[in-house]
Amino acid sequence: MKTCERFARIKAGYEQDIRFLRSYAERNPGTAPAKTSARNAFAVKRSMARALGRHVDRCLQCG
Repeated sequence: MKTCERFARIKAGYEQDIRFLRSYAERNPGTAPAKTSARNAFAVKRSMARALGRHVDRCLQCG
């Protein structure tokens, strides 16, 4: 599937947030903030999927 530059920017932004949240959780295992960070990473991944899906539906280049 060919995608546009905006798709790549959206995806890169979300992936950066996910990496940050997951790395924090890995550096501080077992703590309450780490558990919250891991849950937030999962939520951000779902948000990314929704945002990219909406983008593909609306974008003329990606659709």
